Amino acid sequence: MFQALLQLPVIGLEVEQFLLLLIAALAGGAFGAAIGALPAFIFTGFVVFLGEGVAILQRELGTLDAVETGGLATDITGVIGFGMVTGPHVAFAGGVAATAYAGRKYPEMEPAGWDYHFGKNILYAFGTKPDILAVGAVFGAVGMLITQVMNGVGFPTDNIALSVVATAFLARIVFDYPIVGKVAGSNILDMSPFENGEKRVATDGGTETSRLATEPWLPHQYKWSGIIAIGLVGGILGGYIWLETGSIFLGYAISAISLLFLNLGVEKIPVTHHITLLGAVGAILAMPAIGSEPVALLAAGAFGAISGLLAEVTQRMFYSHSATHVDPPAMAIAIFMLALGILYLLGLLPNAGYLAL
Repeated sequence: MFQALLQLPVIGLEVEQFLLLLIAALAGGAFGAAIGALPAFIFTGFVVFLGEGVAILQRELGTLDAVETGGLATDITGVIGFGMVTGPHVAFAGGVAATAYAGRKYPEMEPAGWDYHFGKNILYAFGTKPDILAVGAVFGAVGMLITQVMNGVGFPTDNIALSVVATAFLARIVFDYPIVGKVAGSNILDMSPFENGEKRVATDGGTETSRLATEPWLPHQYKWSGIIAIGLVGGILGGYIWLETGSIFLGYAISAISLLFLNLGVEKIPVTHHITLLGAVGAILAMPAIGSEPVALLAAGAFGAISGLLAEVTQRMFYSHSATHVDPPAMAIAIFMLALGILYLLGLLPNAGYLAL
């Protein structure tokens, strides 16, 4: 019975293949908890950068001996970078859930100088604490399963990004955090309590602490004008990288790698992987319709700006008022690609970007 279920098209896997992914996803989620969610995602950037570099090399040199064209790159980018080792739906999601758990169970672990809820500290590496690693493992496996099922049913979006969002909300439910949280400003999008330094009393693990009343995802990247500016810049660069190399994900990888500096404490490093990725998609969609590379870059910039704005709107709705991390770039990618996927299925777009529809 179990074997028959796993062979259904919605799963598309034999029992042994599924168990292989399950065991690896458990380890990948625990790995994300051990090194921290953000460091795990930075590793995603390095691995995808390597995989895309190999792919470009293969396209330039032709088939390597004993390696099917694109096969080696697919192994690196798909199986490792976006797979069970550093895939955001596994390692990053495991790290996010582990942080949410620790915010409830171990508030005393919060480092000095952390102004937000500890449940949002995705920079924090939990090392070898078994129960925290176990939480990461479970959520890594859940992230894998959500992605496999949504891909199996053909849901028309980036299902890795969708899974990152779904597991983050699931962590809020499981560990008893509010889905949205208490809005301190005049409306859910109002960031003025943060700008005014307003505080609130929060209860973490039974201990009352003073927290910022509103906690924007990035204190240096939440004003509309700045988001549009970095969106245009990052989108154009993502589109340019695709035009020159044929790689959709190389700009995304560079953006992810740049977060190493943010993790190390360099101030005001922008987060742009959702911007460069959608910039590349904008160029991919524009070229068949327009055929002009300069105009395609303008479309890439527009897509980057829209993706940046989507991330900001969603962070104001689902990040800034509660106590755990729900990833704004993942929300932006999932929403934007869902819209593009639907438009493609309706015959209104020439292609679906990188979606396998």
